[in-house]
Amino acid sequence: MKFGLGLSVQHLPEEPQAVRFREHVEQVRLARAVGFSSVWASQHYLSDPFTYFQPIPTLARLAADARGLTLGTGVLLLPLHHPVEIAEQLATLDVIADGHLVFGVGLGYRDVENRALGHDPKDRVGRLVEGLELVERLWSGEPVTYEGRHFSLRGARISMRPLQSPRPPIWLAANGDAGVRRAARLGDTWLMNPHATLATLERQLELFRRARRELGRPAAIETPLIKECYVAPETATAVAEAATFLGPKYSAYRRWEQDKALPAGESFDASFAELARDRFIVGDPGRVVEEIARYRERLGVTTMIFRLQWPGMDQEKVLRSIRLLGQKVLLKFLSS
Repeated sequence: MKFGLGLSVQHLPEEPQAVRFREHVEQVRLARAVGFSSVWASQHYLSDPFTYFQPIPTLARLAADARGLTLGTGVLLLPLHHPVEIAEQLATLDVIADGHLVFGVGLGYRDVENRALGHDPKDRVGRLVEGLELVERLWSGEPVTYEGRHFSLRGARISMRPLQSPRPPIWLAANGDAGVRRAARLGDTWLMNPHATLATLERQLELFRRARRELGRPAAIETPLIKECYVAPETATAVAEAATFLGPKYSAYRRWEQDKALPAGESFDASFAELARDRFIVGDPGRVVEEIARYRERLGVTTMIFRLQWPGMDQEKVLRSIRLLGQKVLLKFLSS
């Protein structure tokens, strides 16, 4: 297995944001030193009650400190953007990263973002499908002429191709079943979300694999999963500290109606203990090893991306979690 650090680019607005960003630099340096293989940054706009560092400038700044690691957008909300912009920006980022970029991409679910950027929320799927086709074609470096419902190009040719050939991998995130089928059709793999329970992920992964077979597409090489994770010397400490910060984040997700984007039966309207069960990986190193092994056994996970910090959590707790993962957890899987 490989392991990624999913940066908490969300913070409390009253905190000094420049300090918070410098802390991310420190987190990346430590993660690189203890055996992580990738660094990820996600995207939202208008993220009240939190601030939000946007992924492309964040990853570009961190590239020097993440030398040798893969950089990933986890995930970039393509329907909010024009594909020419994204093709150019990510081609540049792939060059900066020495050809170690993964394009993690998603549909998004918040109407407020779409409306603020001048898009009808009902156009999300169409803009995603057309946008992905255009980004791939533009990355070829050849002139692109295209006439779609949402985008129109006449002989457009981007100024810089990605370093990777033929292009960076496309990991398509999805919450609902229709999105999982779309990932089977359009992506190199399905990037599994951190919000659904293990049973739901298990069912949807079989749906993804079956859809790939029915489409005549090869089996995905990667099976990546994002997970909320927190490690402390004792499980009771880990649970108490995680609940303090992770609980309020999921309360915000409820207000954003994130759980409505998930399949029927998934809800964030629960106590922290109920929410954490089969959804978060929280505990002492031994318990975390057991949980990672369980996800590997049931899902065949090849890359697990850990989100180790939530708004308001202090740096020392984050660094302790990274150290414990490196010293007592990751080696159990990197050598197996």
